[in-house]
Amino acid sequence: MKKRYVSIWFPHLVCDQMAIKQKELKTQAYALVAHERNKQMIVNVSHEAKKLGLRPNMPLADARITFPALQAFKFQPQRQQKLLKKLAEWFIRYSPSVALDEPDGLFLDVSGCTHLWKNEASYLKEISSRLEKEYHFHIAIADTIGAAWALSHFSTQQIAAPGQQMQALLNLPPMALRLQDPILQRLSKLGFHHIASFAHIAPTTLRRRFGDELNLRMGQAMGQQQEAFNAIEEPNPYRERLQCLEPIQTAKGIEIAIENLLEIICERLKQEGLGIRNATLNAYRLDGKLQQIKIGTNQPSIHIKHLFKLFELKIKQIEPDLGIELFILEILKVEHLTQHQEALWHTNTQTNFTEIAELLDRISIKAGKNAIRRYLPQEQHWPENSIKAVTDLTIQPQTDWPTHKPRPTVLLNQPETIKVTAPIPDYPPMNFTYKGQIHRIIKADGPERIEQEWWINDGKHRDYYCVEDEKGQRYWLFRLGHYDSKVPAQWFIHGFFA
Repeated sequence: MKKRYVSIWFPHLVCDQMAIKQKELKTQAYALVAHERNKQMIVNVSHEAKKLGLRPNMPLADARITFPALQAFKFQPQRQQKLLKKLAEWFIRYSPSVALDEPDGLFLDVSGCTHLWKNEASYLKEISSRLEKEYHFHIAIADTIGAAWALSHFSTQQIAAPGQQMQALLNLPPMALRLQDPILQRLSKLGFHHIASFAHIAPTTLRRRFGDELNLRMGQAMGQQQEAFNAIEEPNPYRERLQCLEPIQTAKGIEIAIENLLEIICERLKQEGLGIRNATLNAYRLDGKLQQIKIGTNQPSIHIKHLFKLFELKIKQIEPDLGIELFILEILKVEHLTQHQEALWHTNTQTNFTEIAELLDRISIKAGKNAIRRYLPQEQHWPENSIKAVTDLTIQPQTDWPTHKPRPTVLLNQPETIKVTAPIPDYPPMNFTYKGQIHRIIKADGPERIEQEWWINDGKHRDYYCVEDEKGQRYWLFRLGHYDSKVPAQWFIHGFFA
């Protein structure tokens, strides 16, 4: 397949983004400045400032001599890099391979992509229609990265026909070849003001005069030498794309897309002995907005019907609007499958364990991720540390639940302070105030002393009481510290009995 590349240049990238967030800047002249060599230097200018003749690498003081009211903002390199990366990720809908052209451009490898928009002209028109309302940009397509870059930066021509990059570049200045300043100065001194003036000179002659760089850049632009294309991310083995020939607007169409993607992904995972734990479906609409739904499982799964049901419960969250043009299924977390699980879907074996796990998955989708919780005991003295939350049903407890002492059915994550009236040390409280309400205690049992582990330096202890108020409600209270200590003892509520 013939290679084709798109170059997109954003000459006012960060300035345009500022105008998007602050509408009043859209028609104003302003600049981004950085401190260099004891001077405030302009790094980038807005479109309106460019019309006034301002440009990067100009001292701010010189610019304000002509335009005293020029607004200046601090240039933040990290902000520009972050914005460029975000734009690159957005462009994945137009090509699976997107590379950064720092500091203010992007490259797209569009080989085999443009026919989905009928032709290259329609492809560029589609991209332009999405960007023109918010960003100033120049875009071009050619056989090589170098030729596409040259056209986007120095020409109004957007398309160089296949094999015609030489003709497209001849009338452009040498700067269009991305040459270093010393070489550009030498070319200018010799009267080479256009690529055509030296394009047909023998490479050996050019090398003697200008070194290897000129021949390298010429070769890359003309397609005679390869140029590295560093995509923003390596291909994800657990990621599948489904490009739609016609925009999808119905729930049935979305279901078919999900089933197709799951079949491809699960077949691959099966061969590797892996199962899905977390997955995300990204649906890209015609208006550029992203619709996204996520699922999670309690155990690794490649059961297509089960996974589809989880997605099906969330399909109503997707708003197709004018239609969805691209689906991307990403598997965010995978784990090894057990032989027991794999046998379930290919034999008549019935296993309650797996059925329960799948049931919990469906309930979680409907009720929320935190609606179902599983806790296991662990060897810790203080009650809030003696349990741990787990999501995997295969994990077995390392110790038994303690049953020799009464414990509340509802335990607070952290004890909450209360005001207590108690007669003498080691006696249960007569009443306590919790959340502004006074509870008069009529029954009590305790104290039960629970200390910290011996290796903890603080060595604190708690005296717990089970108490019942006049309404028959039972609570688990404790006193922290001694009455006779220098620090006053504090009271807390820690749980509620049924």
